[in-house]
Amino acid sequence: MSRRGWVLFGLMSVIWGVPYLLIKVADGGVSVPVLVFARVAIGSAVLLPLAIRRGQLRVLAGRWRWLALFAVVEIMLPWALLSDAERHLSSSLTGLLIAAVPIIGLVLARLTGGPERLTAARWAGLLAGLGGVALLAGPHLTGGGAWPIAEVILVALCYATGPLIANRKLGDLPGLGMTAVCLAAAALVYAVPAALTWPSRVPSAAVLGSLAGLGVLCTALAFVLFFQLIAEAGPARATVITYVNPAVAVALGVGVLGEPLTPEIVAAFVLILSGSVLATRSGLPRPRPARDLPPAVAEVRPQPDTGS
Repeated sequence: MSRRGWVLFGLMSVIWGVPYLLIKVADGGVSVPVLVFARVAIGSAVLLPLAIRRGQLRVLAGRWRWLALFAVVEIMLPWALLSDAERHLSSSLTGLLIAAVPIIGLVLARLTGGPERLTAARWAGLLAGLGGVALLAGPHLTGGGAWPIAEVILVALCYATGPLIANRKLGDLPGLGMTAVCLAAAALVYAVPAALTWPSRVPSAAVLGSLAGLGVLCTALAFVLFFQLIAEAGPARATVITYVNPAVAVALGVGVLGEPLTPEIVAAFVLILSGSVLATRSGLPRPRPARDLPPAVAEVRPQPDTGS
């Protein structure tokens, strides 16, 4: 991989590990609808003009139903659930649970008729990943802590479902245009709930900075850089960032927010990440990389139009 490719890889590995920290900070000053609206509105304001200038919106005509479903599964629902869950869970715990997305994605692909074979290595990965999730979730399943865990698992399920829709129904569309339209649609959906729950006082500088960071850094800039990384290094290498993001999330949670780094977290980190690597080892050709939405995460995304 070229020097430019390594730079882009390093940037993306860090950038998509940051949202969990910023969401945790923003949760302290605004409602969930305001948080999601700010992120998608800023992201769409940056990306939509780029998509229009490159003529990437015209080709989306006729795919609105699948685009709408994709926007719901990949942005509207998971970003709200994630923001609400982090009101009760640490950012590092949330980031590690989301790291199970590749494992869930393999199961969904298999259940929906995909060509993936469950080899012995993949079975070992599935079991290791599930063990890591159980280790993290177990202590929270009593005393009213089950719902935030369920929210994060639902987010992981959404993040695993989105690429299936993208690969099978939207894989030939330009990633930048698809991302911009989905973000704009999410902004329209969350505009009214955000207005109804708008804070009565101006949030703190830390909260405003976190909202700006989520919209500009973790959404708009991240997608542009990810497109460039795919063009420079190829889709297979680009998706390896999903194994680095959780480590960044844990490091930021512990180092910046002072969240505890327990032996259980360390053990779960090893199990989930090892499980993800084993579960996604290629036995058959890898699925086409998917679009570039989520934060975080850990999805295989469709290859975007890399003309820039």
